[in-house]
Amino acid sequence: MKKSICVFILLMAVQLFAADKSLITVKDSTVSNGVVIVTISESGKAYELQCNQSSSNCKGLKAADYWMVRLPKNHGLYDCSNVDLYQQTANVDEHDQVLGEYCINEK
Repeated sequence: MKKSICVFILLMAVQLFAADKSLITVKDSTVSNGVVIVTISESGKAYELQCNQSSSNCKGLKAADYWMVRLPKNHGLYDCSNVDLYQQTANVDEHDQVLGEYCINEK
């Protein structure tokens, strides 16, 4: 019984993440005072992603297309809306390697 509940919860979490993924384009990536700032475009809107350079889940990224997954409220490293980024070739539904976790702000 416990096993089936755990599997059900895991499947629901996968569906939640899959429902909130979008293809984004990284335009630029810079570092300022220990903060990595990544400028992106999602469906024509500009956003800024930020993370602490000292964090193991923080990377500057090359200009290219990536998958972005918006994390549920109160999930993630930062006290803001958090997102994870994946390679465009990644199968996000199968939890491929996360490139980084960022705080997202509308520009």
